[in-house]
Amino acid sequence: MNNDNTVSIMPGRSRAPADAASLPAPGAIAHCRTVCATCELRELCLPCCGLTRAEMEIAERMVFTRLRVRRGDRLYRAGSRFTSLYAVRNGSFKSMATLDNGREQVTGFSMTGEVLGLDGIGPGQHACDAAALEDSDVCVIPFGGLQEVAHEIPALQQHFRKMMSREIVRQHGMMLQLGSMTAEERVAMFLLDLSRRFAARGYSASEFNLRMKREEIASYLGLKLETISRTFSRFQEQGLIVVQQKLIRIRNSLGLLQVMGREAD
Repeated sequence: MNNDNTVSIMPGRSRAPADAASLPAPGAIAHCRTVCATCELRELCLPCCGLTRAEMEIAERMVFTRLRVRRGDRLYRAGSRFTSLYAVRNGSFKSMATLDNGREQVTGFSMTGEVLGLDGIGPGQHACDAAALEDSDVCVIPFGGLQEVAHEIPALQQHFRKMMSREIVRQHGMMLQLGSMTAEERVAMFLLDLSRRFAARGYSASEFNLRMKREEIASYLGLKLETISRTFSRFQEQGLIVVQQKLIRIRNSLGLLQVMGREAD
């Protein structure tokens, strides 16, 4: 959610979080009152999607706290108590799990307008870490308050269930695809997925910056760093993309679809 006119930062006033291990250091927290009704991202955010004026008045009972998370800081950690969902107002995050051998495995990337923390709803604690890829802001949605409001707003309850279902289907589909794809197919899928998500948020679908490192992309796709670099170079030679450090320019999205063995819709 993003609305500079409705944010009032109150320096020097802070409250101890319910679970300090799951939140950034106190210096990274900006306590604000966020109003959904005039938010630019209300159509993408959980509490506001498709609500009537009367339903919005009910939803406005909830008080959202805005957190500012510095690059590299954790929003929450694996094993920390689940209390809230986090809507990304601006910035980006990576989700990651620590394997038995101590190696970090990236499990996903989240950007502006997306919701973090769904992994904690069932078990009551987070299954992975979430770290900021850049200086970012999130809106904290207390889950208990969300449930109370959802009982009064059937549309919100339905939207929440659909969002959880989509996330389960997306993760399941991703695992199945990555298990059977070649390296080139995985990288093409990754770039097209980012393109689609940027476009859904009103950004360019053909030109964007990668906020994550190539090592993190490699971890997420189950590939080696050298393979990611070689594949980017090959795609550039084939005229599919242009790579300028972190800037990616997609020149031929149909060609990337064809790499995946698919045709354009």
